[in-house]
Amino acid sequence: MSTIAPSSEALPRSPDQSQEGRPHWGASRARLGSSLLTLHSVVMYLFLWIPIVIVVFFSFDKSRFLTQFTGFSLRWYGEMFRDQQTIVALWNSIFVAVVSTAISTVIGTLAAMAMERYNFWGKLGMEGLLSLPIIIPDIAMAIMLLAFFNLSGIGFTPWRIEFAGLRLNVPYSVIIGHVSFNISFVAVIVRARLADMDAALEEAAQDLYANPWQTFMRVTLPMMMPGIVAGALLAFTLSLDDFVITFFTSGAGFNTLPVRVFGLVKRGVTPKINAISTLMLVGSLTLVLIALAFQRRSGDKDSMLGSIGL
Repeated sequence: MSTIAPSSEALPRSPDQSQEGRPHWGASRARLGSSLLTLHSVVMYLFLWIPIVIVVFFSFDKSRFLTQFTGFSLRWYGEMFRDQQTIVALWNSIFVAVVSTAISTVIGTLAAMAMERYNFWGKLGMEGLLSLPIIIPDIAMAIMLLAFFNLSGIGFTPWRIEFAGLRLNVPYSVIIGHVSFNISFVAVIVRARLADMDAALEEAAQDLYANPWQTFMRVTLPMMMPGIVAGALLAFTLSLDDFVITFFTSGAGFNTLPVRVFGLVKRGVTPKINAISTLMLVGSLTLVLIALAFQRRSGDKDSMLGSIGL
Protein backbone atom coordinates (compact mmCIF):
# COMPACT_ATOMS: atom_id res chain seq x y z
CA MET A 1 0.00 0.00 0.00
CA SER A 2 1.41 3.33 -0.99
CA THR A 3 1.25 6.28 1.34
CA ILE A 4 0.39 9.73 0.22
CA ALA A 5 2.76 12.40 1.50
CA PRO A 6 0.98 15.34 3.00
CA SER A 7 1.08 18.43 0.92
CA SER A 8 2.94 21.49 2.02
CA GLU A 9 -0.35 23.23 2.61
CA ALA A 10 -1.31 20.63 5.23
CA LEU A 11 1.86 21.13 7.32
CA PRO A 12 1.36 23.42 10.34
CA ARG A 13 3.11 26.73 10.15
CA SER A 14 5.54 27.76 12.81
CA PRO A 15 4.12 30.46 15.08
CA ASP A 16 7.29 32.47 14.58
CA GLN A 17 6.85 32.65 10.82
CA SER A 18 4.49 34.72 8.74
CA GLN A 19 2.97 33.66 5.47
CA GLU A 20 6.10 34.84 3.64
CA GLY A 21 8.36 32.71 5.87
CA ARG A 22 9.89 35.68 7.69
CA PRO A 23 10.30 35.78 11.50
CA HIS A 24 7.25 36.91 13.35
CA TRP A 25 7.38 40.60 14.24
CA GLY A 26 5.94 39.91 17.72
CA ALA A 27 8.99 37.88 18.76
CA SER A 28 11.30 40.54 17.34
CA ARG A 29 9.54 43.26 19.27
CA ALA A 30 9.77 41.17 22.46
CA ARG A 31 13.52 40.70 22.03
CA LEU A 32 13.95 44.40 21.24
CA GLY A 33 11.95 45.37 24.32
CA SER A 34 14.02 43.06 26.53
CA SER A 35 17.24 44.52 25.13
CA LEU A 36 16.05 48.09 25.67
CA LEU A 37 14.99 47.28 29.24
CA THR A 38 18.41 45.78 29.97
CA LEU A 39 20.11 48.81 28.45
CA HIS A 40 17.92 51.15 30.50
CA SER A 41 18.83 49.29 33.73
CA VAL A 42 22.53 49.45 32.93
CA VAL A 43 22.34 53.19 32.17
CA MET A 44 20.44 53.91 35.39
CA TYR A 45 22.95 51.96 37.50
CA LEU A 46 25.82 53.80 35.83
CA PHE A 47 24.06 57.11 36.45
CA LEU A 48 23.73 56.28 40.15
CA TRP A 49 27.11 54.68 40.78
CA ILE A 50 29.59 56.59 38.57
CA PRO A 51 29.55 59.70 40.86
CA ILE A 52 30.09 57.45 43.88
CA VAL A 53 32.97 55.67 42.18
CA ILE A 54 34.53 59.06 41.30
CA VAL A 55 34.31 60.18 44.93
CA VAL A 56 35.99 56.97 46.12
CA PHE A 57 38.64 57.21 43.38
CA PHE A 58 39.64 60.80 44.19
CA SER A 59 39.77 60.06 47.93
CA PHE A 60 43.09 58.31 47.16
CA ASP A 61 44.53 61.25 45.21
CA LYS A 62 47.63 62.80 46.74
CA SER A 63 46.84 66.24 45.30
CA ARG A 64 44.58 68.75 46.99
CA PHE A 65 42.83 69.62 43.76
CA LEU A 66 40.14 67.44 42.19
CA THR A 67 40.72 68.35 38.57
CA GLN A 68 42.98 65.40 37.78
CA PHE A 69 44.41 62.32 39.47
CA THR A 70 48.09 62.90 40.23
CA GLY A 71 48.96 59.74 42.16
CA PHE A 72 47.80 57.19 44.70
CA SER A 73 48.08 58.24 48.35
CA LEU A 74 46.44 57.66 51.74
CA ARG A 75 47.24 61.21 52.80
CA TRP A 76 43.66 62.37 53.17
CA TYR A 77 42.65 59.38 55.25
CA GLY A 78 45.51 60.22 57.61
CA GLU A 79 44.40 63.85 57.79
CA MET A 80 40.84 62.72 58.44
CA PHE A 81 41.88 60.66 61.47
CA ARG A 82 44.12 63.47 62.72
CA ASP A 83 41.23 65.95 62.61
CA GLN A 84 39.96 66.07 66.20
CA GLN A 85 36.61 67.61 65.27
CA THR A 86 35.98 64.91 62.68
CA ILE A 87 36.78 62.17 65.21
CA VAL A 88 34.42 63.72 67.76
CA ALA A 89 31.72 63.99 65.08
CA LEU A 90 32.23 60.33 64.18
CA TRP A 91 31.85 59.24 67.80
CA ASN A 92 28.80 61.48 68.15
CA SER A 93 27.23 59.74 65.15
CA ILE A 94 28.02 56.28 66.49
CA PHE A 95 26.72 57.10 69.99
CA VAL A 96 23.47 58.60 68.70
CA ALA A 97 22.98 55.68 66.31
CA VAL A 98 23.57 53.03 68.99
CA VAL A 99 21.28 54.63 71.60
CA SER A 100 18.48 55.52 69.19
CA THR A 101 18.66 52.07 67.56
CA ALA A 102 18.39 50.30 70.91
CA ILE A 103 15.36 52.35 71.97
CA SER A 104 13.59 52.24 68.61
CA THR A 105 14.17 48.49 68.22
CA VAL A 106 12.44 47.73 71.52
CA ILE A 107 9.52 50.11 70.93
CA GLY A 108 9.21 49.21 67.24
CA THR A 109 9.16 45.46 67.97
CA LEU A 110 6.46 45.88 70.64
CA ALA A 111 4.45 48.09 68.28
CA ALA A 112 4.74 45.52 65.50
CA MET A 113 3.51 42.73 67.78
CA ALA A 114 0.58 44.82 68.95
CA MET A 115 -0.41 45.78 65.40
CA GLU A 116 -0.07 42.26 63.98
CA ARG A 117 -1.42 40.09 66.80
CA TYR A 118 -4.17 42.16 68.46
CA ASN A 119 -7.26 44.14 67.54
CA PHE A 120 -7.96 47.22 69.61
CA TRP A 121 -9.72 50.53 69.41
CA GLY A 122 -7.74 53.08 67.40
CA LYS A 123 -5.67 50.49 65.53
CA LEU A 124 -6.25 52.18 62.17
CA GLY A 125 -5.06 55.51 63.54
CA MET A 126 -2.05 53.81 65.07
CA GLU A 127 -1.15 52.32 61.68
CA GLY A 128 -1.33 55.76 60.09
CA LEU A 129 0.78 57.24 62.87
CA LEU A 130 3.46 54.57 62.41
CA SER A 131 3.53 55.17 58.66
CA LEU A 132 3.76 58.94 58.96
CA PRO A 133 7.57 59.25 59.48
CA ILE A 134 8.15 57.07 56.40
CA ILE A 135 5.81 59.10 54.19
CA ILE A 136 6.44 62.73 55.10
CA PRO A 137 9.61 64.52 53.92
CA ASP A 138 12.54 64.73 56.33
CA ILE A 139 12.50 68.53 56.27
CA ALA A 140 8.84 68.60 57.39
CA MET A 141 9.51 66.21 60.24
CA ALA A 142 12.61 68.16 61.26
CA ILE A 143 10.66 71.43 61.44
CA MET A 144 7.89 69.78 63.47
CA LEU A 145 10.43 68.35 65.93
CA LEU A 146 12.17 71.70 66.24
CA ALA A 147 8.84 73.41 66.94
CA PHE A 148 7.99 70.76 69.53
CA PHE A 149 11.31 71.16 71.35
CA ASN A 150 11.04 74.94 71.31
CA LEU A 151 7.49 74.93 72.67
CA SER A 152 8.02 72.21 75.27
CA GLY A 153 11.46 73.37 76.41
CA ILE A 154 12.76 69.80 76.66
CA GLY A 155 15.41 67.94 74.77
CA PHE A 156 18.21 70.47 74.28
CA THR A 157 19.96 69.56 77.54
CA PRO A 158 23.20 67.76 76.60
CA TRP A 159 24.05 64.26 77.73
CA ARG A 160 27.69 64.41 78.79
CA ILE A 161 29.74 61.27 78.23
CA GLU A 162 33.45 60.57 78.47
CA PHE A 163 34.60 57.78 76.18
CA ALA A 164 38.08 56.80 74.92
CA GLY A 165 39.52 60.08 76.17
CA LEU A 166 36.84 62.14 74.41
CA ARG A 167 34.12 64.24 75.96
CA LEU A 168 30.82 63.99 74.13
CA ASN A 169 27.94 66.37 74.71
CA VAL A 170 24.97 64.79 72.96
CA PRO A 171 21.65 66.67 73.13
CA TYR A 172 18.67 64.56 74.08
CA SER A 173 16.76 66.22 71.24
CA VAL A 174 18.89 64.47 68.61
CA ILE A 175 18.30 61.05 70.16
CA ILE A 176 14.55 61.70 70.47
CA GLY A 177 14.44 62.85 66.85
CA HIS A 178 16.21 59.74 65.58
CA VAL A 179 14.02 57.45 67.68
CA SER A 180 10.90 59.12 66.31
CA PHE A 181 11.60 58.06 62.72
CA ASN A 182 13.47 54.81 63.41
CA ILE A 183 10.51 53.26 65.24
CA SER A 184 8.48 53.20 62.02
CA PHE A 185 11.13 51.39 59.99
CA VAL A 186 11.71 48.79 62.70
CA ALA A 187 7.98 48.21 63.11
CA VAL A 188 7.43 47.71 59.39
CA ILE A 189 10.20 45.12 59.06
CA VAL A 190 9.32 43.20 62.23
CA ARG A 191 5.64 43.21 61.33
CA ALA A 192 6.43 41.72 57.93
CA ARG A 193 8.38 38.99 59.69
CA LEU A 194 5.47 38.31 62.06
CA ALA A 195 3.06 38.05 59.13
CA ASP A 196 5.19 35.26 57.60
CA MET A 197 5.49 33.26 60.80
CA ASP A 198 3.55 30.02 61.22
CA ALA A 199 1.22 30.33 64.21
CA ALA A 200 1.03 26.54 64.42
CA LEU A 201 4.50 26.46 65.99
CA GLU A 202 3.38 28.63 68.88
CA GLU A 203 0.23 26.54 69.28
CA ALA A 204 2.37 23.40 69.37
CA ALA A 205 4.49 24.89 72.16
CA GLN A 206 1.36 25.66 74.16
CA ASP A 207 0.09 22.12 73.59
CA LEU A 208 3.37 20.92 75.13
CA TYR A 209 2.48 22.85 78.33
CA ALA A 210 4.68 25.90 77.69
CA ASN A 211 3.36 29.01 79.38
CA PRO A 212 3.06 32.27 77.40
CA TRP A 213 6.47 33.54 78.53
CA GLN A 214 8.22 30.28 77.61
CA THR A 215 6.45 30.25 74.25
CA PHE A 216 7.58 33.78 73.54
CA MET A 217 11.21 33.27 74.62
CA ARG A 218 11.78 29.86 73.03
CA VAL A 219 9.58 29.99 69.92
CA THR A 220 8.30 33.45 69.01
CA LEU A 221 11.41 35.51 69.74
CA PRO A 222 13.89 33.23 67.90
CA MET A 223 11.60 33.23 64.87
CA MET A 224 11.30 37.02 65.05
CA MET A 225 15.02 37.59 65.54
CA PRO A 226 16.03 37.87 61.84
CA GLY A 227 13.42 40.60 61.37
CA ILE A 228 14.45 42.35 64.58
CA VAL A 229 18.13 42.32 63.60
CA ALA A 230 17.33 43.52 60.08
CA GLY A 231 15.20 46.35 61.46
CA ALA A 232 17.89 47.33 63.97
CA LEU A 233 20.59 47.40 61.28
CA LEU A 234 18.40 49.53 59.04
CA ALA A 235 17.66 51.91 61.92
CA PHE A 236 21.38 52.14 62.73
CA THR A 237 22.21 52.92 59.09
CA LEU A 238 19.50 55.59 58.81
CA SER A 239 20.59 57.19 62.08
CA LEU A 240 24.26 57.15 61.09
CA ASP A 241 23.56 58.84 57.75
CA ASP A 242 20.87 61.30 58.85
CA PHE A 243 21.58 64.98 58.25
CA VAL A 244 18.33 66.96 58.01
CA ILE A 245 16.71 65.98 61.32
CA THR A 246 20.06 66.13 63.15
CA PHE A 247 20.82 69.58 61.74
CA PHE A 248 17.49 70.99 62.95
CA THR A 249 17.43 69.34 66.38
CA SER A 250 21.08 69.46 67.46
CA GLY A 251 21.47 73.09 68.43
CA ALA A 252 24.79 74.94 68.40
CA GLY A 253 28.12 73.23 69.01
CA PHE A 254 27.09 69.66 68.24
CA ASN A 255 28.10 67.86 65.05
CA THR A 256 27.56 64.38 63.76
CA LEU A 257 29.63 63.17 60.82
CA PRO A 258 27.10 64.21 58.12
CA VAL A 259 26.76 67.66 59.72
CA ARG A 260 30.55 67.93 59.90
CA VAL A 261 30.83 67.09 56.19
CA PHE A 262 28.24 69.76 55.40
CA GLY A 263 30.31 72.32 57.29
CA LEU A 264 33.47 71.30 55.42
CA VAL A 265 31.75 71.47 52.02
CA LYS A 266 30.81 75.11 52.59
CA ARG A 267 34.55 75.92 52.73
CA GLY A 268 35.37 73.96 49.59
CA VAL A 269 35.49 70.35 48.46
CA THR A 270 38.78 68.62 49.24
CA PRO A 271 39.87 64.96 49.03
CA LYS A 272 39.42 64.79 52.82
CA ILE A 273 35.68 65.12 52.29
CA ASN A 274 35.93 62.32 49.74
CA ALA A 275 37.74 60.19 52.32
CA ILE A 276 35.03 60.83 54.93
CA SER A 277 32.32 60.07 52.38
CA THR A 278 34.07 56.83 51.40
CA LEU A 279 34.25 55.78 55.04
CA MET A 280 30.52 56.46 55.49
CA LEU A 281 29.74 54.60 52.26
CA VAL A 282 31.69 51.52 53.33
CA GLY A 283 30.02 51.50 56.75
CA SER A 284 26.53 51.86 55.28
CA LEU A 285 27.08 49.14 52.66
CA THR A 286 28.44 46.79 55.31
CA LEU A 287 25.34 47.22 57.47
CA VAL A 288 23.02 46.77 54.48
CA LEU A 289 24.81 43.56 53.45
CA ILE A 290 24.54 42.21 57.01
CA ALA A 291 20.81 43.00 57.03
CA LEU A 292 20.35 41.23 53.69
CA ALA A 293 22.27 38.23 55.04
CA PHE A 294 19.92 38.00 58.02
CA GLN A 295 16.89 38.27 55.74
CA ARG A 296 18.24 35.49 53.51
CA ARG A 297 18.93 33.37 56.57
CA SER A 298 15.34 33.94 57.63
CA GLY A 299 14.13 32.77 54.22
CA ASP A 300 16.29 29.65 54.42
CA LYS A 301 14.80 28.80 57.81
CA ASP A 302 11.30 29.20 56.44
CA SER A 303 12.12 26.89 53.53
CA MET A 304 13.55 24.29 55.91
CA LEU A 305 10.47 24.39 58.14
CA GLY A 306 8.25 24.01 55.11
CA SER A 307 10.24 21.05 53.83
CA ILE A 308 9.78 19.10 57.06
CA GLY A 309 6.07 19.84 57.16
CA LEU A 310 5.92 22.35 60.02
